Amino acid sequence: MADDETVSPLDLNLTNHFLIAMPSMQDPVFGGTVVYLCEHSRRGAMGMVINRPTDMTVSGLFDRIDLKLEIIPDSHPIGRQPVMFGGPVQDDRGFVLHTPAGKYSSSLKVTDEIAFTTSRDVLEAIAAGEGPAHVLMSIGYAGWGAGQLEREILANGWLTVPARADILFDLPLEERFHAAIKLLGIDPLMLASDAGHA
Repeated sequence: MADDETVSPLDLNLTNHFLIAMPSMQDPVFGGTVVYLCEHSRRGAMGMVINRPTDMTVSGLFDRIDLKLEIIPDSHPIGRQPVMFGGPVQDDRGFVLHTPAGKYSSSLKVTDEIAFTTSRDVLEAIAAGEGPAHVLMSIGYAGWGAGQLEREILANGWLTVPARADILFDLPLEERFHAAIKLLGIDPLMLASDAGHA
């Protein structure tokens, strides 16, 4: 292959992929996590940790921002759903990953079905019982500067695999890490904490 045909790490686009933290990752923020990547370009990457709950529920979040769930929190599963620790960036703000994408004032369309929304209107729709069918709410998000994520992947910090919405929205939190790894055809117990090089 000629030099001009090689693929630069910066040409990698992992939008709509899971990042799975390798066992060797000792980072207290990202160790043991699965991140859903909402955007990845030459400028950097952003996503949401999907398997690290906070101690707050959706009902508690709505109380905090003075929104009343029209659907009774105790009788509807969404009120009891935990709010995720989405990552260390803007960890004082709420973010919603949802399907279908819908038309909200501040949304990033990830795929035809999945969007990442930062505006209050999606929360108001959820409170009124008219929101998206599947939602995952977080406080904060994960972000990487230009080339940073690529360097972490090359240093064996992350495994990557195309994302699946059922893992994102339907699986219990404690099953998401193993389910994401199994998408690679790997038994999670076989992962070594250090990568070998021949």
